[in-house]
Amino acid sequence: MARMTDGGPDARRQELAKRREGFARGHRGETLAAWALRLKGYRILAVRHRTKLGEIDLVARRGDTVAIVEVKARATVEQAMDAVTPAAQRRIEAAADLWLARQRDYARLSLRFDIVAVVPRRWPVHVKDAWRAR
Repeated sequence: MARMTDGGPDARRQELAKRREGFARGHRGETLAAWALRLKGYRILAVRHRTKLGEIDLVARRGDTVAIVEVKARATVEQAMDAVTPAAQRRIEAAADLWLARQRDYARLSLRFDIVAVVPRRWPVHVKDAWRAR
């Protein structure tokens, strides 16, 4: 008799394995994105910075410009860009405000929101100023 996928132990195990793989892919993407930014002259100030309002994947700085970077590992750059929804943008902006408020030199820093798309068999694509804060 064939087993139905009604949320039994096998289905739960498969779902857990799928989530773990996605989590690991995300971490690998963040590591690769951080190195790509370092090679472009950025200093990485924070990785997976958590606040009560959300998480920032990367905080990178070059000069007085701070880039709040959302990293998306997807099949195409377009899919990565589409994955950063308006709701995600608002969450990232709120978390960035909390991060920025803790910086001593916040008054002279300019803040920007970037996306780094990590796609298969290609160097990460850095999209500067991917969106403007509301």
